[in-house]
Amino acid sequence: MKPGSAWLSLCAGLALASAAATAFVLYGSETSAKGLAWHPDTWARDPWTWWTASLVHLSWGHLGANLLGLGAVAVLGYAVGAGWLAIGALLLAWPLCNLSLSLWPEPMGCSGLSGLLHAATAILWSFVAINFKAKPVNRYLGLILFGGVALKLVLEQPWAKPMVFDPDFGFEVIQASHLSGALVGLGCGLSLALANFLDQRRSGIAVHER
Repeated sequence: MKPGSAWLSLCAGLALASAAATAFVLYGSETSAKGLAWHPDTWARDPWTWWTASLVHLSWGHLGANLLGLGAVAVLGYAVGAGWLAIGALLLAWPLCNLSLSLWPEPMGCSGLSGLLHAATAILWSFVAINFKAKPVNRYLGLILFGGVALKLVLEQPWAKPMVFDPDFGFEVIQASHLSGALVGLGCGLSLALANFLDQRRSGIAVHER
């Protein structure tokens, strides 16, 4: 499989699962929405929400905005050749993005892909940054990824404004999930990328010494 193809498949799966979960919630009962979203007072007894919360959206406009972001992440991941380790980092970050919200002083519920998208962007940058054999064009893409997320977080200031009402969506956007997602993605991405780099380096040294 060509590098980056598996990343595209994962993003396509996330898009389809998000559409299905959102339809289930919007056309279902209020109970179904509460059963899939992440809530600070129920996450411990509803562990499936660690994953489903990222898929559930509160409106079709909310879903559409996140699918546009997912499309950009998919294309960039394919461009830099994101492989199975990057996918593993994203799957690891997925539940942690939602669980990390419990660490904020103000309890917040959350739903939507935005936190996971910030994590995915940080993961892509991590693997490009650690890969010293990366093509120059991929390094530039990595800098664009890192710079874009960093600038967005600076402008949003989620540490000071964790929740902001968005009149376009008609509900409060949990900006805290953007910061938490980026930090979780950075941690997962750098950890696995560095471990992979060190493993490859040890393998190279071992082969050289034979």
